[in-house]
Amino acid sequence: MSLPSRSDDERFRAFADHSTQPLTRLAYLLCGDQHLAHDLVQTCLVRLYQAWPKVEDRESVEPYARKVLLRCWLNEVRRPWRRSETRDGCVPDRPEVGADPADGVDRLHHKEMLRTALARIPPRQRAAVVLRYWSQYSVTETAEILRCSEGTVKSQTARGLAALRAAMTPLAATEESTP
Repeated sequence: MSLPSRSDDERFRAFADHSTQPLTRLAYLLCGDQHLAHDLVQTCLVRLYQAWPKVEDRESVEPYARKVLLRCWLNEVRRPWRRSETRDGCVPDRPEVGADPADGVDRLHHKEMLRTALARIPPRQRAAVVLRYWSQYSVTETAEILRCSEGTVKSQTARGLAALRAAMTPLAATEESTP
């Protein structure tokens, strides 16, 4: 493994500065946990740094970074100790400094409903839905990233959307019954 040169370091640092926030958003959509999302991005950036001298096409580094991030998340999901961990504790609300409570409540509520529903669907289906509709990848690109056939992407996406709708229904019903 060869480490990047000084000029490669500067290019990598510029890439990392530019891409950390979008990668964190994608990681959060995949895992639904802010802290795990940051950990995944850090792991992704470490792996990218190690492979940086081998990256020939600098134009395609962002899709490659998203692919590495997805691989990091899938590896994390496969860990047996992660499956046994429960995340159903109650986290206290923290007020957003300087924000008017009336502004953005609906938007934040809908984002939280979507995040909760995404967390309820299986990881491969979630990955297919997020890659197709959030990251705007084609079926072919998604199949390459997930290392499966295009038919599998289509079926996982269809099942994921159905599961997402099913997960959203009780959340929406709860919202309507709340005064």
